[in-house]
Amino acid sequence: QVQLVESGGGLVQAGGSLRLSCAASGINVGINSMAWYRQAPGKQRELVAAFTRYRSTNYADSVKGRFTISRDNAGNTVYLQMSSLKPEDTAVYYCYTKMNVYPYNEYWGQGTQVTVSS
Repeated sequence: QVQLVESGGGLVQAGGSLRLSCAASGINVGINSMAWYRQAPGKQRELVAAFTRYRSTNYADSVKGRFTISRDNAGNTVYLQMSSLKPEDTAVYYCYTKMNVYPYNEYWGQGTQVTVSS
């Protein structure tokens, strides 16, 4: 059974940093496509950062140069290091994975709240 558990969210002042963690079970984060999404109140869920199945990384334009996605294969954990945080980064952040084999099931974590005060 696949399970994704996020942690590390909280309240931080603008300009500060946070590191989110996504502890995975039932999958191998070194093989699967892994990503972080976020959803702000009244807005659609959007991609923040991702590892593709071809090992490359993608970032939303709004976070390039400030956020870094990484993974610890031994610990089966994916991280999102967030720096120079802005109030507009306030959202619930979700960990996501999609299986690489049919039927390509998708899984989400429960989310962790990040609030950036001005």
